[in-house]
Parts: sequence; C-alpha cells; structure tokens
Amino acid sequence: MRGCYIFISGENQSNPEPALLRSDPALFVSLLLQSIEKPNSTRTYDEDGFRRRAACLCVKDEQETEVLLVTSSRAPERWIVPGGGLEPNEEPSVAAIREVVEEAGVRGHLGRCLGTFENPERKHRTSVFVLVVTEELDEWEDSKSIGRRKRKWFPVEEALGLLSIHKPVQCSYLKLLTRNDKVP
Repeated sequence: MRGCYIFISGENQSNPEPALLRSDPALFVSLLLQSIEKPNSTRTYDEDGFRRRAACLCVKDEQETEVLLVTSSRAPERWIVPGGGLEPNEEPSVAAIREVVEEAGVRGHLGRCLGTFENPERKHRTSVFVLVVTEELDEWEDSKSIGRRKRKWFPVEEALGLLSIHKPVQCSYLKLLTRNDKVP
C-alpha cells in the first residue's frame, strides 16, 4: 500500500472530509498508519533473509505473574507483546528497550533473553527479553500517535488466551516464561 492514499470520499460532496474519518476516526488512523511503512533501508535482515526484531515480556515484578500487553497498531482490539525491528547496527537488547519505551511507555531492568523465536509466516526472527518494569510513563510516543495505543497488565494465563488466537508465536514467548528458570 506504500504510496497510496486511503481517503474515502464522503457521500456529501460539500464536505470533503473522508466518510471513514467522520464515522470511525480510530479505524481511519489505523488504516492510514498501515499504509505508511518504514523504508526497507531501515530494516535489518539476517543471513537467511528473515527480518531481525526484538521484543520484551514486560513483567510487574520478579514473580513474573503479570505481563504488560499493548494494543496492536493494525488491529486496535487485539493485544500484543511490545516489540519491533532492529535498526542498522543495533543490538537486540538495545532495540528491545527502545521498542518498549516507544510502544508501551515503560522503563525497567532488562533481564534474561528467553531466546530467538522464528515466525516463518511473517519471515521474522525475534529476540525476546524479560523486562522488570520500574516506571510507567503517563504519555509515550505511541500513546499520542499510532491510533492512541493502550497498555494493560494481564495475568499470564489471561495473556496466553489473548495471544493464542492471533499471535501464536508471541504465545510461545509466554509459555517459555512460565517454564523458564529465573536465572538472569
């Protein structure tokens, strides 16, 4: 969709504002943002052609019984694990921290790496870390843009249920968190 405009003209030609913008502003913004992608030059790929990504399972405390999820920019009714692509020459741990600040508006102590997870359907490989949250920002980058992204704490079992339908690879992160020993 790159290079396309998603403006749906209204029935009333005297009001040029797009009909979708008037009827559902959040959906309009979400669709518009889907059409705007980062140029491929800022994406990084591994030797197999998989896009390199990083994510954090943000936990409330060392007990790791609650995780923070954010609403998806593409489907705001769905909850996802915060994460995104690595910038050129960026280490996965640095990208993971950057992504949670941008997407979830939290800071904390980066813990262990749970591993690298492959999504063959999307052709991604994501390094996933555990982050113990120490600060929740009142406003953050994606709360003011990206369709006003939201964040919410969920018990791990509830988060597993939410992710299992639409994000099975992210669900596997959480399953590993529950089985993993807590060694940093």
